[in-house]
Amino acid sequence: MTLRPLVRQRRHTYYFLRSIRRFSPVFLDTEVDMTRVQQARAEARAGGLRYSAVAAVVHTAARALAAHPRANATLHGVLRPRIDSHDRVDVKVVMDKHLDGERVVLSAVLPGADLADLAEIQDRLAHYRDGDPDLMPEFAPVKRLQRLPVPLGALLFGRALSSPAGRRRIMGTLAVSSLGHRPVDGFHSVGGTTVTLGLGRITERPVVRDGRVEIAPVMRLNLAFDHRVVDGAEAADLLADIKSALEEFKAPDGPRPAGGPA
Repeated sequence: MTLRPLVRQRRHTYYFLRSIRRFSPVFLDTEVDMTRVQQARAEARAGGLRYSAVAAVVHTAARALAAHPRANATLHGVLRPRIDSHDRVDVKVVMDKHLDGERVVLSAVLPGADLADLAEIQDRLAHYRDGDPDLMPEFAPVKRLQRLPVPLGALLFGRALSSPAGRRRIMGTLAVSSLGHRPVDGFHSVGGTTVTLGLGRITERPVVRDGRVEIAPVMRLNLAFDHRVVDGAEAADLLADIKSALEEFKAPDGPRPAGGPA
């Protein structure tokens, strides 16, 4: 057996996983008929616009979460627990990137996603998708954290999350993670927020419409929620609202996104 140290580029992930040990996650999942989303994307492409399925989900889910304020909240404190309710939806998007030559998971927070239009969300996603994290100022704090000794890095990371403002800035209020670019149907994860969405691939599956079996593009949508903050009924209502909004999706009018699909 060969033992090797944890590479410094993965230290932020280690600190994050330590920070969510107190979570009490419960997992829900459903299947979403993405026909309307795919049709809207095709119509947008015909008009010279491009946006991704992830952008459509972020746009839809942020608005759905804003309509469920009990779920758009965070638990703080141990001896004196308190609920911090948020007045906007800040979406943390998880990305597969390379940092200093090491493949790592990085995240970026899109503030006020419930008020942003689809084009703006796509632009933000494209900015992080196309950017080099070694050069982007947004990831400079992560790189500084990685260079610290592990005990000090863990202490500072925990301290940054100890305040409601710090946790919101780092974690957001809703986490979205997608593995739809690989042959993954669905997965569950805890993103450090009360609600985390996991997106699988969009693939053709049989669906029943008006008593007939048809083939449609279907995506597995998974939702993890912190049971300390909300109960299953509230989380199920939120998941149902996201599913319904995606299946009735209509792309809003807006300026052309600067970036292509993320």
